[in-house]
Amino acid sequence: MLIGEVARRSGVSARMLRHYDALGLVAPTGRTSGGYREYSTDDLRRLFHVESLRTLGLSLDEVKRALDEPAFAPVDLVDELITHTRRRIAAEAELLTRLEHVAAAAPAGWRDTLGIVTLLQELGSESAARRQQAVLSRDRSASLPVDALAEAALTEDDLNVLGALRWALARADGRGLEVLAAGLDSSDADVRRRATAAIAAVDSAQARELLTRALDDVDMSVRTRAALALGSRGSAHAVPVLVAMIVEGHLDVEAAEVLGVLTANDAPGDRATEAFELVLDNGAETSVRLRIAQALAEIPGPQALAVLTRLARDSDRTVAATAAAISAARARKSGVDRPQE
Repeated sequence: MLIGEVARRSGVSARMLRHYDALGLVAPTGRTSGGYREYSTDDLRRLFHVESLRTLGLSLDEVKRALDEPAFAPVDLVDELITHTRRRIAAEAELLTRLEHVAAAAPAGWRDTLGIVTLLQELGSESAARRQQAVLSRDRSASLPVDALAEAALTEDDLNVLGALRWALARADGRGLEVLAAGLDSSDADVRRRATAAIAAVDSAQARELLTRALDDVDMSVRTRAALALGSRGSAHAVPVLVAMIVEGHLDVEAAEVLGVLTANDAPGDRATEAFELVLDNGAETSVRLRIAQALAEIPGPQALAVLTRLARDSDRTVAATAAAISAARARKSGVDRPQE
């Protein structure tokens, strides 16, 4: 079979067939009387073997060794090809992600595009200072790869860089929240904590919905971050977690301050007070009773004052004295007499 017919039937160009011949990879065994290459059945079989091996990613040199060297070990080479292919796929996936981030940022021109690419490169720097500077130096009017910033916020360990990322996300008008929301579903508690902290920096209805979801997290730190952020924004959903923080002594001072802001409305204040009464009814320890008394200083209303009156008769002198002092201060502030103990 002449070279033109082989090319037509095999799909390998005549130019490539000549290249194979020059390399000694597939050399036609015959020649016509006119000197043209003539391929035998065995030649064609070898050609198909070459093309099959090339589909696995082997170089022409590796293909020749595989076909001509009896000691050539295919398993070792295939293992190498698997490793190489995985690296190439990972690199291509990284490139695709970077391109998607650039496209999502909708750059206004090539200068803006180059700024985004530079920021993405710096986010991968080993230097925390460079990562932080890359985020902080981005002009407010420039396009931002918000999803990339959100992804970085979920994995960043350096507190200064995290602060910069949260600052940037807070300026992004709610963009990036979908990425952060996915972080709330992570099996890694550290990722969920970072996601909650980043969401807390965003003031929007969607952010509040996500923080409300985080109130049910199994990790106390996640619940704490969500409750403090929600409570400071007036959400009564935070009350049970804020009460638990005070009872457990986990950022109890901060929780009491937020409860004070939140319970300017009587309804959340009554909910908090009722929760404290239930804890006291179940035989709370002295340290817990003391924290409750201190927290009630922040909560207005007669129900809170009634619980303080109860604590002013506590068997522990420190708890009783603290509750009595808070009751007296509240009475002076409101211009009424302190309740009888």
